[in-house]
Amino acid sequence: MKKLITLLVLFFTITSYAQTEKEPIVWKTSVQKISDLEYDLVFSAVILENWHLYSQYNPEGASLPLEISAVDEKPDFKLIGKAKESKTDKEYSDVWEKEEIFFKYKAVLTQRIQLTNTNITVIKLNLFYQVCKVGGVCIPFDDDYTFSLDGAVVEEKPVEISERSITLSNAMKLDLKNTHLLEEESNESSSLLYIFLLGFVGGLLALLTPCVFPMIPLTVSFFTKQSKNKAKGITNAILYGVFIILIYVLLSVPFHLIDGLDPNILNDISTNVWLNIFFFAILVFFAFSFFGYYEITLPSSWGNKMDSASSVGGLIGIFFMALTLAIVSFSCTGPILGSLLAGSLNATGNQAMQLSAGMTGFGAALALPFALFALFPSWLNSLPKSGGWLNTTKVVLGFLELAFAFKFLSNADLVVRFGLLKREVFIGIWIVLFIGLALYLFKRIKFPHDGPDKKLSFSRVSFGVLTVAFIIYLIPGTLKNPTWNLKLLSGFPPPQFYSVYQQESECPLGLNCYKDFDAGLAVAKAENKPILLDFTGWACVNCRKMEENVWSDDAIYNILKKEYILISLYVDDRKKLPKEEQFEFIRSNGNLKRIRTIGDKWATFQIVNFQTASQPYYVLLNTDLEILAPPKQYTDIGDYYNWLKKGIPPKLKK
Repeated sequence: MKKLITLLVLFFTITSYAQTEKEPIVWKTSVQKISDLEYDLVFSAVILENWHLYSQYNPEGASLPLEISAVDEKPDFKLIGKAKESKTDKEYSDVWEKEEIFFKYKAVLTQRIQLTNTNITVIKLNLFYQVCKVGGVCIPFDDDYTFSLDGAVVEEKPVEISERSITLSNAMKLDLKNTHLLEEESNESSSLLYIFLLGFVGGLLALLTPCVFPMIPLTVSFFTKQSKNKAKGITNAILYGVFIILIYVLLSVPFHLIDGLDPNILNDISTNVWLNIFFFAILVFFAFSFFGYYEITLPSSWGNKMDSASSVGGLIGIFFMALTLAIVSFSCTGPILGSLLAGSLNATGNQAMQLSAGMTGFGAALALPFALFALFPSWLNSLPKSGGWLNTTKVVLGFLELAFAFKFLSNADLVVRFGLLKREVFIGIWIVLFIGLALYLFKRIKFPHDGPDKKLSFSRVSFGVLTVAFIIYLIPGTLKNPTWNLKLLSGFPPPQFYSVYQQESECPLGLNCYKDFDAGLAVAKAENKPILLDFTGWACVNCRKMEENVWSDDAIYNILKKEYILISLYVDDRKKLPKEEQFEFIRSNGNLKRIRTIGDKWATFQIVNFQTASQPYYVLLNTDLEILAPPKQYTDIGDYYNWLKKGIPPKLKK
């Protein structure tokens, strides 16, 4: 959850920590003995001028409050209430529209603890807090502090690496041959184009909402009429569109900073159970705002400030006009942007680049009509008038948001495999949601902002019929032996083997697979067969598409079943490794990474040996660990078939 909070803070903060010239806060610690069992652990801070440290009691929805917690999962002590605080200040924040509580210049926090084990002499506490410069950058910190209860000087010893950790770290590195084949070009560019197009479609949907659509003729008319020079008005309108794109692209910049810390950090965040549950809750919240039960808006003071700034004129004024549009339309664009953010974080590959591509597409779709109608103002006459159809669009988007939300709840269920949202249950929920959408389109149910009943329009009936057809398409997915396998939805429902019905195996398509590399290699040696190494994920959409659309092809299925030993390594599996298999992996730079889960192990294994963190990622190996062909990612049937044939020894080729 702390990773999540840090991520959300960075989302709204473009300036990185490296840009501050000094440490904004310096801490010292001390201990006061109260009794044999109780101690006061004291944090004292000196805060740089013009910086604020926020209190534990800072209100929800404002800057992040301070939090003190134990470092160890099962500590030998317990915290007695919250820490006592020295003098704090209060001030109303125009940004958050709340009265914030913070420390200036200095802070003293006194946390009382009670020992549950009298033999311990050292206590470790974690301090999570945020400091903000007045009117500027905010920086979250997450630091551990050590206290000595007996007054001895606590020296932070260098981390001792056990012989087992050294052995297991060395075992992660394979002695691969033909590694030059790893350097061949991947299909990342096609993936980014796909994400760009998805973002573009999201932007087009945002255009058809009541917050954005009425702004098109008003804004274009403003630009074309404000200047006596028509060419200048057109230029300004085009600049306005460019600035819209720029604003949405800038929102993705912090994710590149995060991604640079660790190649697998965004994957760790995106497969976090609590983050996926959080996304589920947020999208449900967004959906009900689309239904009209409440409005989601940014603080009105933001829009007012941007609006007043736009009166400056010139490039700066046009930029602030674009920023004003982004802020005032947030109640409609926010849910779509939230889905785009969630989708990018739960994608595979370079997630930061994918988010930038999606944001660029979204901004381009929003900007396009402003530039086009400025160039061809007569087209404005062909625009449909605002009316009830805009609210209908919002409600339809609300149902789609709900359907999308259950994908994230499914991700949380899959990575820990609680068994709550098996494939048929997930599809059943979708059937219920789309029945609700059909009833709405045929005016059998209403929402708060719907107007008086009128005759059903042709477009509404047509979309209702398509929705009913989709429901019929979904129904076989709830049966043990479905008439069809919902290939069009591959990646959204859980995999076919994650079922309420008994399955042949916990492997795709009932194939025989191994989920441990050493076990699979031993079988390959015993049977003298090549290996298909499959780096995959429970929450990986493209992995499911490959399994259900490509692997299911008869020719490919037979090759996988008869000619290869399939080793499927799930990089997002959050099940804990047995205690004796957990270790500290030693990176090449000397830093340590804790390997605690199955996913930790295989994600690190992939990065160390193949220098990539994307899935699906397929490698052909023989039992001497010789790479037989350039690795393959998401592709089509023909390409994948020809690639698989390259790994079969000549005498076995057919």
